[in-house]
Amino acid sequence: MSIGIIGSGALGSNLARIFAKKGIAATISNSRGPASLASLVEEFGPSITAGTVEEAASADIVIAAVRWVDVEKVFGSLPAWNGRIVVDGTNPVVFLDPASPDAKDPSNPLAAYGIKAVDLGGKYSSEIFKQYVPGARVVKAFNHNGVEALSEPEAAGGQRVLFYSGDDADAKAEVRKIIETAGFFPVDLGVLDVGGPLASLPFGPLSAHNFVKI
Repeated sequence: MSIGIIGSGALGSNLARIFAKKGIAATISNSRGPASLASLVEEFGPSITAGTVEEAASADIVIAAVRWVDVEKVFGSLPAWNGRIVVDGTNPVVFLDPASPDAKDPSNPLAAYGIKAVDLGGKYSSEIFKQYVPGARVVKAFNHNGVEALSEPEAAGGQRVLFYSGDDADAKAEVRKIIETAGFFPVDLGVLDVGGPLASLPFGPLSAHNFVKI
């Protein structure tokens, strides 16, 4: 199955780098266009190509690696998904300007990390994300840990654990294959209503835990 990555920031570029090391073919994209990705794809090698957002979105499996504030703008304008797989790698946080008053807000327990949680009105992030990709089979993955943990799938003599969840068994099986081929140890957290809240940053009880399967 073809893979598209929408977003070339820390998550998108690190996933592309890991995929390149394992020979997994993918198209990476961003809002600035393929030319802005020339140096990245040159670094990654022939298995990773640069494309437009629309080209990446036409893949069989599309990984959402954009900031939460951009999710609606990017995904709300794309064509129908028609049952294709969309991997929700987003987290409901806002990145703070270090010079802004928000970065020193004593009421924000995450200010020291440069982020602020988004108030989702009692919903969880994938519940909202699904609204922007109608007709897609959504799988939550690649989001529960910092991107630095994605740089090396093998650690301490074992494999780093990556959680995933979703409502479609076949879609989850395809995402599990990617996780395994990339060198990680996949752990299925069940349906999206269960696994999504468990593994979402910043407050999911399984988020930010760097487990290693020995």
